[in-house]
Amino acid sequence: MRAVIQRVKESSVFVDNTCVGHIERGLLVLLGFARDDTEEGIDWLIDKIVNLRIFEKEDGKFDESLLDIDGGLLLVSQFTLYGDCAKGRRPSFSDAMPSPEARKMFEAFVDRARSRVANVQTGVFQAHMDVALVNDGPVTIIIDSRK
Repeated sequence: MRAVIQRVKESSVFVDNTCVGHIERGLLVLLGFARDDTEEGIDWLIDKIVNLRIFEKEDGKFDESLLDIDGGLLLVSQFTLYGDCAKGRRPSFSDAMPSPEARKMFEAFVDRARSRVANVQTGVFQAHMDVALVNDGPVTIIIDSRK
């Protein structure tokens, strides 16, 4: 699993010009699944995301997590995180999990995230989405479950 985590002041996701998910202060997570990922890694990644101390306290130091600030979590599935650009000019997505399995993984990820975070919003799996965000910082962290 690969996650691009962005600390946001707010973020929204739109499908066909309709807002399907919106959060205020919190984290926007673009989430991709590799062909050989399993559900066993989901809890590890969720725990890492919700406990990352990337929110500043009054002294300006990163010392609070999403759970500490009671922030929102916007999850957006993005298979292109597994695009391989090593050969040619068109990315290969052969490392990305096929869509039926990835949908199940994304749904499992969302369900488990909702058991940890009060406000979890999502995009629509496999839809063309417009994602709007106001970066806070900016602070962007990339986590790969294999590293």
